[in-house]
Amino acid sequence: MRNFNIIHKLKVAFQILTELRSRDFKSAANFMVYFYPSHNYLSRLLKFTLWSLNQIFNVIPKAMESTTFANNISPTSIWLADTNPIEDFPWKQNPAIQLPEEVEVAVIGAGFTGAGCAYHWSKLGKGKMAVIEMNQAASGASGRNEGVVVMGRYFSFVKTMMETNLIKTRPDLNTKQIEQLSSQFANKYVKSSYTNAKMIEKTIIEEGFDCDYSKNGWIQPYSEKDQQNLQNSITEGLDAGFDDWTRITPEDALSLSGIRISTDSGFSKGAATWQPAKWVWSLLETAIKSDNVDLFTNTKAESIVDTGEYYLINTNRGKIKSRHVINATESYTALLHPDFRDKLYPKQTQGFFAKDGPPNMKEKVAMGGTHGWFGKVPGTGGYIAGSDGKRVPHDKAGVIDPSRFITKFLVGHVHEYFGVAPSTVEREWTCTAGFTDDEFPIVGTIDNKRQYIIGGMCGSGSGVHFNASKNIVCKIADVKNTDYYPAQYFSPNRILDPNSHSWPELEI
Repeated sequence: MRNFNIIHKLKVAFQILTELRSRDFKSAANFMVYFYPSHNYLSRLLKFTLWSLNQIFNVIPKAMESTTFANNISPTSIWLADTNPIEDFPWKQNPAIQLPEEVEVAVIGAGFTGAGCAYHWSKLGKGKMAVIEMNQAASGASGRNEGVVVMGRYFSFVKTMMETNLIKTRPDLNTKQIEQLSSQFANKYVKSSYTNAKMIEKTIIEEGFDCDYSKNGWIQPYSEKDQQNLQNSITEGLDAGFDDWTRITPEDALSLSGIRISTDSGFSKGAATWQPAKWVWSLLETAIKSDNVDLFTNTKAESIVDTGEYYLINTNRGKIKSRHVINATESYTALLHPDFRDKLYPKQTQGFFAKDGPPNMKEKVAMGGTHGWFGKVPGTGGYIAGSDGKRVPHDKAGVIDPSRFITKFLVGHVHEYFGVAPSTVEREWTCTAGFTDDEFPIVGTIDNKRQYIIGGMCGSGSGVHFNASKNIVCKIADVKNTDYYPAQYFSPNRILDPNSHSWPELEI
């Protein structure tokens, strides 16, 4: 038996090494920086090497004893495996239909944000809105994510990210001023995100959307050495007036989700699970029933030209004149607007779906680990897991390029928390989210006129898109609305030209 185990480990290790590609080495570089930020390069390399050897010769071989891979692995996410009721719309129903010559608003992209804009315009707008999507509705990041309605990022996380960035972008400020301004940014973000989550829940209930929504929170384990950091993040949030981010005991975590940990976890009380593609499809189905929203899938925007009174949108199916434009393009933005190159860029994550898996993993609760996320998918008998987060070239946004090593590593990660359980991996995919250097969203005009963008949501699109899309729609429709996205904080100019940006005044 011992010889068999050694042979099995060597066989798995050899297979892992032969499957490695350049993207895996890029992921490794990101891993070292993220998990060993205070170490020098040699120290990071040593720690990562030791970690890798344990994964390759111990954790992964053990996980592979009970894991198989389907003969034909699908690159389609589990969410997009469901029937899309608006697939190839409207061409499937009416192949001869033409694009409108002129509209009041054109929305580029039909994911979370584009669908949100369409829904709000159907309730508030006047005149015609055309939503154009280069593929299918929800086919990008909105249909390839974790399936969690996040509350956004908790207060302390946002504050820390802004502090790191403001040291570079605001050298005129001292340490105390940077801390104050970072707190102001975090306050604006969290308020908008809490409102966003409430708006989503209210809409699902009132509209009767069938998108498997269930609010049971999100669990994030913290190691023994990070317990003080967890408490500090909770205290910072409470001091700022936000109580969603809290902590739960190992016993509570086990009862809620089946996860086995020995230390307290971070817990977001307001987070929920859902079927994200169904949310997008439901919003669009509702919107196109109105007289003022049209949807055109498989229609790619190739350029946008400002002609003065109108914007001329050139597509692969013809031209559209529009008074206003909303760019719901997220990680694809720089392909249409070169000014955003290296300002709003794609980062790639990976997910997989496996049939069966740990029977003690409970449905309808969001969970994370030290190196990834996972959760049981209702109605499938299987689970989903994901990780990674490396920057890719702009022209690789949306490209599906999964790593088998990352999948195997994640299976082992799941087993660490739930125990070894037989499973069959049936789907592997990647997703690109739009990131800014300060990991803070941009919501506003890109030309100080009538062309808008909602982006830079950094993988937290479910915590931003619905409130932000209402904000922009209300501006265009001239409808009174609470402004959760003031320009001093959210303007795209903050990342395009921070030196000329009108930064918020420091609050005393």
